[in-house]
Amino acid sequence: MTLFSLALFLHGALLFMGASSFVLSPRSSSNTDIPSVVFFAKKRSSKQKINNNNNNRSSSSGGGGGFGSAPTNNHNQIRTVVSGFSGSGTKPLRVAASIFDKLQKDFGVDCIHDVYVRSPLNDETLFWFVGKVARCLEGSNHCCQQGAGLVPTPQEAVASQKRLILEYAKRELRPQNMGGPYEKALELWLAPGNSEMDVVQNKVTLEKVESTTLRDGFHVSDVGFNPEIYVGDEVTKGGLRVTRDEQGRPMKPVFEINESA
Repeated sequence: MTLFSLALFLHGALLFMGASSFVLSPRSSSNTDIPSVVFFAKKRSSKQKINNNNNNRSSSSGGGGGFGSAPTNNHNQIRTVVSGFSGSGTKPLRVAASIFDKLQKDFGVDCIHDVYVRSPLNDETLFWFVGKVARCLEGSNHCCQQGAGLVPTPQEAVASQKRLILEYAKRELRPQNMGGPYEKALELWLAPGNSEMDVVQNKVTLEKVESTTLRDGFHVSDVGFNPEIYVGDEVTKGGLRVTRDEQGRPMKPVFEINESA
């Protein structure tokens, strides 16, 4: 179990015992080594518990309280997140992060794709880095089994976890840029794995995740998600984001970092 998975498990336990809110306070911004996390929780009142129980119903993908969305019937192809109460996305996120770790260990960077979110109703040119997806590739005995050997595409890896990724991004990372009036128009975009520096230097054109029909034989257990976690000033000022046009192309020339060094 990774430290991130353990932290999410502890968070779920706190919520079960009556804690409703938490703050992630990681010590490192590494995307491969999940930082240790400290949770600060406050006690829910009995009235809040009753309201949460009454409101624990499925809702549209953009509405509902808490970290989640409407459930789907196809649990084998979609990473389901149920809305209605705080912390409802904790278990799916823990599962997705655990699978990501396993896939990264098996396949390395070849299986990874960086994920960005565009919030056009907030800023048409701004793309926020929100994490990474991993997918099973050929040549492993540990995945692509549930899907009868079907290798997921990068688009399927994101589409099958779309609601989990967007809910995390708009509720935990940048609610001021993606939540509320902006959430209905959110878009997901892809870049090659671990390409953050190249993206910043305007060397990479982002690829939009289009509406994708998951193929017969695809299984969500063959894909994972590693969420971006803000640290320090990023919590208030935001983390990595870049400008692109509507086709995901850089709007400024390529530049090099430390050219004179």
